[in-house]
Amino acid sequence: MLQAQLRRRRDEDGFTLIELMVVVLIIGILIAIALPTFLGARGRAQDKAAASDMRNALAAAKTYLTDSDTYTGFNTGCAAGALCAAGSTPLSVEPNLKWAGAGDPGATANVAIITANSTNLLMVRKSESGTYFCAYDDGTGTRIDKDTASPSAYANVDTIAECKVLPVG
Repeated sequence: MLQAQLRRRRDEDGFTLIELMVVVLIIGILIAIALPTFLGARGRAQDKAAASDMRNALAAAKTYLTDSDTYTGFNTGCAAGALCAAGSTPLSVEPNLKWAGAGDPGATANVAIITANSTNLLMVRKSESGTYFCAYDDGTGTRIDKDTASPSAYANVDTIAECKVLPVG
């Protein structure tokens, strides 16, 4: 009888329920540690992409300013709240950006030209993470900022004065 029981025990290969539960618990703990880190890195990467687009947009606007000595007309072909028309001035200067007229850029990846006159320029972009970025030139200098206090509020970046008080993004 003892030999039959030992033979039967040797024939039972596999894992016990306790062993499987321990493995599932360890995997769960690793996911709990890794997931927030991954999501944070993703948000930072999305914000970096938005800041990069704002640098490119500001460079395009400066190119236009160099050619015409004014920002007036830089937003030609860009209706308020809509994507700029094909062949518009910003698309001619920098075709790789999705340009939009004045107002909340709404969809992410759109660079909205809020103000473009003789000496002042204000552009706004919303990152994929929902953070608003603004770039401006007020005649005394240029800067790119991001709204960190309430990042999902367009109202915090819709004027040069509001953009100026934000921390440098």
